[in-house]
Amino acid sequence: MSLKPWREIAVPHEDVLKGTFAQAEFAADISRVHAGTATPEYQNPALFFQRTFITGGMRLLLDSVVKRLSGRGGDPVIQLQTAFGGGKTHTMLAVYHLASAQVPASDMPGVSAILDAAGVAELPHARIAVLDGIKSSPNQPVNHGGVTVRTLWGDLAWQLGGADGYALVADADASGTSPGKAVLETLLAHYAPCVILIDELVAYVRQFEEGKSLTGGTFDSNLSFIQALTEALKAVPTAVLLASLPESDKEAGSQRGVKALATLAHYFGRVQALWKPVATEEAFEIVRRRLFSQIGDRLAAESVCRTFADYYVANKDDLPRETQEGRYYERLLHAYPIHPEVFDRLYEDWSSLDNFQRTRGVLKLMAKVIHRLWKDDNKDPLIMPGSLPVYDADTRNDIIYYLPQGWDPVLERDVDGERAETTAIENQDTRLGAVQACRRAARAIFLGSAPSTANQVVRGLELERVVLGVAIPGQQLGVYKDALRRLGDRLHYLNSGSNRFWFDTRPNLRREMEDRKRRFQDKEDVFPAIQDRVRKSLATGMFTGIHVFTGSGDVPDDWALRLVVLAPDAGFSRPQAGNTINLAVDRASEILRNRGDSPRQKQNRLIFMAADYDNVSRLRDQVRSMLAWQSIVSDGKDGKLNLDGIQTKQAQKGLDDANDALRRMVRETYKWLLAPVQEVRPGKGPSEIQWEHFALNPGSANASQEIERVMKENELLITEWAPIHLATMLRQWFWKDQQPEATALDVWQKTCQYLYLPRLKDDQVFQLTVGAGVESQDFFAVAQGKAEGCYLGFVYGKRSIIIMDASLLLIAPPAAQAYAEKLRAEEEAARKTEPTPPPFPGPGGLTTGIGTSAPGVEERKPGTGTSGMPPAPTTPAAAPKRRFYGSIDLDPTLAKKQFADIVDEVVQQFTTKHGVKVRISIELEAEAPVGFDDGVQRAVNENCKVLRFNSAEFESDQ
Repeated sequence: MSLKPWREIAVPHEDVLKGTFAQAEFAADISRVHAGTATPEYQNPALFFQRTFITGGMRLLLDSVVKRLSGRGGDPVIQLQTAFGGGKTHTMLAVYHLASAQVPASDMPGVSAILDAAGVAELPHARIAVLDGIKSSPNQPVNHGGVTVRTLWGDLAWQLGGADGYALVADADASGTSPGKAVLETLLAHYAPCVILIDELVAYVRQFEEGKSLTGGTFDSNLSFIQALTEALKAVPTAVLLASLPESDKEAGSQRGVKALATLAHYFGRVQALWKPVATEEAFEIVRRRLFSQIGDRLAAESVCRTFADYYVANKDDLPRETQEGRYYERLLHAYPIHPEVFDRLYEDWSSLDNFQRTRGVLKLMAKVIHRLWKDDNKDPLIMPGSLPVYDADTRNDIIYYLPQGWDPVLERDVDGERAETTAIENQDTRLGAVQACRRAARAIFLGSAPSTANQVVRGLELERVVLGVAIPGQQLGVYKDALRRLGDRLHYLNSGSNRFWFDTRPNLRREMEDRKRRFQDKEDVFPAIQDRVRKSLATGMFTGIHVFTGSGDVPDDWALRLVVLAPDAGFSRPQAGNTINLAVDRASEILRNRGDSPRQKQNRLIFMAADYDNVSRLRDQVRSMLAWQSIVSDGKDGKLNLDGIQTKQAQKGLDDANDALRRMVRETYKWLLAPVQEVRPGKGPSEIQWEHFALNPGSANASQEIERVMKENELLITEWAPIHLATMLRQWFWKDQQPEATALDVWQKTCQYLYLPRLKDDQVFQLTVGAGVESQDFFAVAQGKAEGCYLGFVYGKRSIIIMDASLLLIAPPAAQAYAEKLRAEEEAARKTEPTPPPFPGPGGLTTGIGTSAPGVEERKPGTGTSGMPPAPTTPAAAPKRRFYGSIDLDPTLAKKQFADIVDEVVQQFTTKHGVKVRISIELEAEAPVGFDDGVQRAVNENCKVLRFNSAEFESDQ
């Protein structure tokens, strides 16, 4: 449903439309009305009551005045003591026009109803005296023809009765002394019915110095006059006095003003009537009547208010509780076309400012707001807090006039205007810009929070009230919540905490954070922080070492698999046509070629990780934000930065959020895995080094596992190898016609060196592949060495324990088959040349077997052989072997692996037998031509002590 804009329903007064209003026109001046020089809206009784809303308090007061002037009771003295701008003078003007009876009561809207309620058909014409404390001077007499009036009582008598009335108090006026109760009673009775209006009385009395007499009398004589006058009024049933007194001591001015206020309040308090101040809902009507001439389409206005009320009910969880009450619809109607929230903020918050007049200040501000919105063709259904045209210089100046110094940059930079951050955000995000979500939210927050002070226990505007001040039926509230989140990230003067928002002239912690970000340098601060985060995010896993931002000289050149993480200043860019510069590839190539000043040998043991070039700047900025928040939190704890409770929580939350964002940013930036490879072209040898690049998934749960996954899936690393692939590599690179075997250790080490060979995880993968391949006769045979054309420990086609050392040979199948055939032939020949074993002795000591004589042969003597010679002596049983000794020299670079093999294959043969005692001792000898430095000696001695070496010492050659 399309809602009519307020400008199509409500028509402002001409002076508001044209912008011809002035501050003075909103300041009712009783003296100018009495002199006949006021503007028409105040001077003309009919026009005055047409633009005046008779509030409940004013109705009671006018009723009392009507009764008093008609002799039907009423209060003789009425003191108007309300807050600055509370409508005191406006009420006096209502009494003035009512009592003067310049036009019939029927021409003054609302007056006839008051007369009827009081039972008065026609109000008698009353004499009126106006005593203005601002206009009158205690030491400057006023001439009226031939009469010189010096005092308040002289002025009162002259206004009521002219020269005749003045004659009653002439002596007292000349001497500056109070005329007394009797004289004043006579004066009032003679010229009744009468109305006395005294405005700004304290401002007049405080000018008298104690002990000093002026032409207007003394401090005490003026107080005596007021006391006598209030007492005299009680005796005259058709005389009434209205006097305005300031509500606070601050409005009273000096110490004499405060003393005068206290004394006058005491005197008036003895006879005063109660005065009910203007209620907020009544203020709605006051402002509307003064600013708008008419509501052209009442049904359309009601439709707008009903739609807003229904919209609030439908979104009850996001709005203040009072919007769910039925009477809120009535508030919308009473305030139309201004939203009630505007009045609530002005009357509840802005009226707390010392120099902001409740009614006059609201009228002046809203007149400028309406003029600017009308000029800019504002299409909002209601004038809301979010509609406030703070971008307008005239409106802005009027607003900040009431505020302390320092608010102009807040409005210009954070709230509204072409250069405001809110405008920039909306220009970037059309979703927010379509409804001006950022500007409207900032205006509402400013209106509701600017009058607050740092001393308040609870500061700011609740989220639900921000939403109330900006949302229009048909809009999604989530848009404004998104806008608030964006504002919280970007604005410099906006603060938030406990679901409340407020602007302050002091830059918020975000501004402090932004200022501190500039302190941190890349090399000294940012890169070390990134280095620490990357190191913590990676676990070694399949890598023996991870080197984060390490120079080429510090990356070891050994047989271990290592991951080298490049610094952020060497970002990787995906290769594109025409783009031949890639900092990451250049840096990785340098580390791959050299270790410091020496050429690198084991090039196939390095994998590189690089940052995404396009994300590096964002990562740097995020690190600076984290470091800035970290310094703020630290300085707050150390007392170097004065933070209140809310700011302390904000700083900690800022640090937590920055850390979370940094964790994500590190993963999103370090997303490239780089692997060097070479191809071998027939007849041309290895190609130039190529760099394969693979993207890591930043959303994976574990960075190290993601690296392993990518390496395995793209065969950058072999963790399980089939023997056929090893055999193929051996045929291609290692087996020659004249040398059909290769040293296993040399093969393993070559795979660690050359980029065109497979990259194995470690030597364990190589050893397992050899062990699996030797079980078959399809791939290769193994031997523990070769001497004089014979393979020592030759194994071919059967399971065997493989010990990786410098003597282990891998033999090509043809050579292995030939050698196996040779071994079989030798075994067969050996069997044929073996002597015939002696015959097995038969029963009775006779021998039997193939070729023995038939029964009946000659009987042999016991103990003789076939030749009659004694048999060879029987070989005694061998003694059991009870001890084993063994020694081996280990390769220092493979010692860990070799020792593990010894334990698995040898030591466990003994430890698994019951009762076998095993003792293992290690002899370690190291020699350095130039000697060991103190650091090495200290570390080795300490570690040997911890490991409980029996003996460990360094020796010199002497």
